[in-house]
Amino acid sequence: MARVHDGREGWVASVQGRAGRAGDSTRAYAGDYVQIHSVILRPGERAPQVPEDTQKVPLELRIKGFLDHDACLGDEVTITTVLGRKVAGRLVAVNPAYPHDFGRPVPELLHVGEELWRFLGVRGGGKGEAS
Repeated sequence: MARVHDGREGWVASVQGRAGRAGDSTRAYAGDYVQIHSVILRPGERAPQVPEDTQKVPLELRIKGFLDHDACLGDEVTITTVLGRKVAGRLVAVNPAYPHDFGRPVPELLHVGEELWRFLGVRGGGKGEAS
């Protein structure tokens, strides 16, 4: 169950997330958490001081929020962000994942904190025991 905020008067409705149910993973419903995409500036429309290689690609926006109306993937839609902004774009994902991470551990860095505490004269790797 997700609550929808109208950006002005507080929490106004509760909706059941329904996207991807009944075998239709391309459909999203009003109130579903989604991601949209839009092109802000096309190549050639960017500021002249932008590096040449950057000028050759569009400035793109990807943003997440709550869908304002039922739609299918690829449709032009409007969303309401968690801060209450209305933004338009092409629907690209329903219940989008957070794909970022900090990568694999770097073995050389795994013990840096412990070594630092020893260097500072604290025993036990910073567990509060003074030397």
